[in-house]
Amino acid sequence: MKSLMLRCPGHLSIAAIMGLQSPLVFAQTQQSEAEEVERVTIVTQRQAYRGDVPLKSLPQSVDVIDDAFLDALGVTDFQAALSLASGVATQNNFGGLWDSFAIRGFAGDENTPSGYLVNGFNVGRGFSGTRDTSNVAAIEVLKGPGSALYGRGEPGGTVNIVTKKPQFSEQGYIEGTIGSYSLYRLEGDYTNALSADLAFRVNGAYEDADSFRDTVSRKALNLTPSLLYRMSADTTLLYEAEFVDQQAPFDRGIVVPDYTFGTVPIETFYGEPADGPMEIDALGHQLTLQHKINDQWHLSGGMSYRDSSFEGYSTEVELSAGRQLLYTDGETVSRQRRYRDYDTLDVSGRIELSGSVTAGGVEHHMLLGADAYRYRYDSVMNRWRTAWGEGDTTYSVSLNDPIYGQTQPDVAPLVDQKEVQQAFGIYVQDHIALSETWKVLLGVRFDDYQKDIDNWLSASQSKQTQSVVSPRVGLVYAVNDAMTLYGSYSEGFRPNSGADAAGESFEPEESQSYEAGVKFALFDEQLNGTLAVYHAEKTNILTADPVNSGFSAALGEAQSEGVELDVNALVGSSTTLTLAYAYTDAATTNTITNADWGVEIPAGSQLVNIPKHSASITAQQDFMVAQKALLVSASLRYVGERLGDTVDPDYQLPSYTRLDLAASFALRDNLTVRLVLDNALDKEYYDNSYSALWTQPGTPRTAKLSVRYQY
Repeated sequence: MKSLMLRCPGHLSIAAIMGLQSPLVFAQTQQSEAEEVERVTIVTQRQAYRGDVPLKSLPQSVDVIDDAFLDALGVTDFQAALSLASGVATQNNFGGLWDSFAIRGFAGDENTPSGYLVNGFNVGRGFSGTRDTSNVAAIEVLKGPGSALYGRGEPGGTVNIVTKKPQFSEQGYIEGTIGSYSLYRLEGDYTNALSADLAFRVNGAYEDADSFRDTVSRKALNLTPSLLYRMSADTTLLYEAEFVDQQAPFDRGIVVPDYTFGTVPIETFYGEPADGPMEIDALGHQLTLQHKINDQWHLSGGMSYRDSSFEGYSTEVELSAGRQLLYTDGETVSRQRRYRDYDTLDVSGRIELSGSVTAGGVEHHMLLGADAYRYRYDSVMNRWRTAWGEGDTTYSVSLNDPIYGQTQPDVAPLVDQKEVQQAFGIYVQDHIALSETWKVLLGVRFDDYQKDIDNWLSASQSKQTQSVVSPRVGLVYAVNDAMTLYGSYSEGFRPNSGADAAGESFEPEESQSYEAGVKFALFDEQLNGTLAVYHAEKTNILTADPVNSGFSAALGEAQSEGVELDVNALVGSSTTLTLAYAYTDAATTNTITNADWGVEIPAGSQLVNIPKHSASITAQQDFMVAQKALLVSASLRYVGERLGDTVDPDYQLPSYTRLDLAASFALRDNLTVRLVLDNALDKEYYDNSYSALWTQPGTPRTAKLSVRYQY
């Protein structure tokens, strides 16, 4: 293999090439199956649930998006970064206030943020707003059947964010950005040694911006300090904190009357500016200890503490047909008003032992671990809505000319409850090297889970307990140095948070997943990629309740199957191409008739916001202009037609193609200017939907100019 380039092809990060580890904390030379480079010195740290098995030897598809790739494209938010991975689809983002996505068609509960990991710890359970990328070293999208190891996840895959770590040499940058819609952003990163054995890092960003939506603006502060203590040559202790403070109004998007897009201008806001912003605050702590026992075995453990809050008033278009005057006169939009106060506390811990041993002439790469968490969710929601079937025009607005400033109705209690989840899990995995060409992966996980809900309004309690065993098996065959075939099967388990509109607790989701594929590295590793086919089935999945908005309802059973292709290519010495394509067929497998809705959802109904076809291609070209480096990037993304309402198969969001452009020019070695043009062709499109009355339009053409000083 040729020596590593400073910037890796496409979004295949150094962490992915190295195979098992991510950017770390003090320089050391790594030599393993994952490393086939010429003595590359790199700072590394073992990732949770990974052991010492390189990514290329795992029987699953893995997509890694690194910070250099995101910087080149000017991507600063997590949701936009995920759109670069195949098989990931944007979901209802709760008025633009959290990140929500589906992997291979499965999204979890639409009324809670999507679950994801940060350094192996679950962060998606609470309300931490939209995630900034200023602290991201890499985003790992580990697809397919991996629940037997990670546990309590979606069968479509698991997302793990690897954060930037303290370094023992001074480095950093400060960057200022201005842009369309009065965007002002300041981002910074600094790391250095405090002593021979102690290093620190501080990074984060502050952003203040309006938007193309009338009266909608946003402020966000994200700050992530960290400390690394090298206790000995074999032991490190890492502490990472995260502070989040975000303010933004609750924005459900636009109304699409009679399924006719373009009737309502995309800037139309049906909320009420007098509600003020939703206040989102989060405080997180992670403490990780890693110890090298000997050359073969490592011990790691850690704890995570995170609390978050989500509070404020919102005015939203009424969804109930019996209360919505738009269905009567075609001009009047009935609205409801809500107050939400959500608070969460999430404490978790994990310990792992990983290493290799030879028994009976066969090499075993073992991983043994245990984890546990306690999650408390206090939710208060008050609501006012128009009278049923009486033509009530109170607090309504015109479809095309909403007038703000009406007297705001008082809200009455709707939800007041406490939910506590507690779980303990143990897991074992054995990656067996039967020969140079054949490898077998065997894994099993045991989970013991309990959920308690206290409903203060009804003075009722409910309790749910379950013990689940989740097996995993995989097979890897190395055809040659350039091609590997794999197949895998696993069973999964994920608790469903909350209760339905009647206060009944949801049963956990259970899943079965199959995957087969080929990984290739051709033409002297200038062309790398993965082709995967999969099939997954899931029971007890949740969807948005179309009548009782803000609640979830059990949909029953669904399946997803499809094909994914991810390719990274180095063309010549200065051009890189990244291709991601996904065919996703995600649909219900049982017929549901709900007497409360009066709606039948037949088997074979498509899952909401999931396009059958999606693709992206990114080209990057290095130039030298007046002996200065210029990097030009162009990213083209296609999203196919998709269902926009769970219970209305006639409401389909149209397909779209979006072009993003970026250029970075090095004025000096330590001074760079970057120009980003998102949605360069000013394409009008619709990003996601909850219903035809809550549809989120995509952002029109925007320009951003950034100046970065690096030291």
